Amino acid sequence: MSKPLIDFIDLKSQYRTLKTSIDDRIQAVLNHGQYVMGPEVGELEGKLATFVGGGQCITVASGTEALLIALMALGIKAGDEVITSPFTFAATAEVIALVGATPVFVDIEPDTCNIDVHSIEAAITSKTRAIMPVSLYGQAPDMDDINAIADRHNLAVVDDAAQSFGATYRDRRSCALSTIGCTSFFPSKPLGCYGDGGAIFTTDDSLATAMREIRVHGQERRYHHTRIGVGGRMDTIQCAVVLSKLERFDWELERREQIAQRYIRLLSGSDAVTPPVVRPDRTSAWAQFTVQVERRDHVIKSLNDNGVPTAIHYPIPLHQQPAYRDLCRIAGSLSNAEHVAGRVLSLPMHSYLSEATQDTIVARLLDSATAS
Repeated sequence: MSKPLIDFIDLKSQYRTLKTSIDDRIQAVLNHGQYVMGPEVGELEGKLATFVGGGQCITVASGTEALLIALMALGIKAGDEVITSPFTFAATAEVIALVGATPVFVDIEPDTCNIDVHSIEAAITSKTRAIMPVSLYGQAPDMDDINAIADRHNLAVVDDAAQSFGATYRDRRSCALSTIGCTSFFPSKPLGCYGDGGAIFTTDDSLATAMREIRVHGQERRYHHTRIGVGGRMDTIQCAVVLSKLERFDWELERREQIAQRYIRLLSGSDAVTPPVVRPDRTSAWAQFTVQVERRDHVIKSLNDNGVPTAIHYPIPLHQQPAYRDLCRIAGSLSNAEHVAGRVLSLPMHSYLSEATQDTIVARLLDSATAS
């Protein structure tokens, strides 16, 4: 396979644009030396809470840690069940298993690849304690319907919004749509740091207190442990990086939308490539631009041979993964998840993608997808 001529995600151009701000922010941390829980942590939490639209923000060490701490704060434990999607990164089910609960998988919508709301209620049992929808590829699922189901059954909703920070659902921001919203600042995310990082959002003050204590080993105050916790703090330097990137985030979201819509227009005449679908009452942060194709292995090889990098998010649904096959519960058919897992293909997507590069990507994609 030849070396890609195109960046799948271009963090270098982003850094060149924000270099002065990022360098100054990092230098400030080096100057004050508070590498853990420094002033940038509280500053970022305040700005993120404002961006989302209120409530409290708790920064944590990763998106995975955000989900884990959320479940711990809710008291979810062995014998409990959490309903979620099988078509997602392993962290979603991983944290359910880590607290001793059982992941219960229901099917997804074939076009958005988000959890199928109509499959959720039939999966609820006396053991169900929460619903964990995933805002896949940057778009929230039908959160109002999910919340209504949860309200009827007295369940919590933990939104795995690792890919959708910045997106909107019915004019409300992702991470402010449920009991708890969790996101990730992994470098490839729409708003990313230069390592691992994440955040939790809630309007429930008691849950916020619990999650703040859990992230520092369950301490109410120094050496006074009121609950079991983890070492889940986000480093001050990573908070500084996100603070710099937040200054330009609205512009980057606009650019992602423009680039995604241009991709869709360029692909609109093709029967060989199915572009992603975004519902009219919401927007996407476009963490990935993921199409569906037949003969995916052929398409990937052709693209990679011609310098276009690709990725698959995700090739094997979680209920088919060795680690989860025997500890999950499957509720109904998962045929949509199994079908799209063999068809999805992610193309280069970032705010600095030029039209000329995009034209090249689409031309090579259409050539490879339509070749006999």
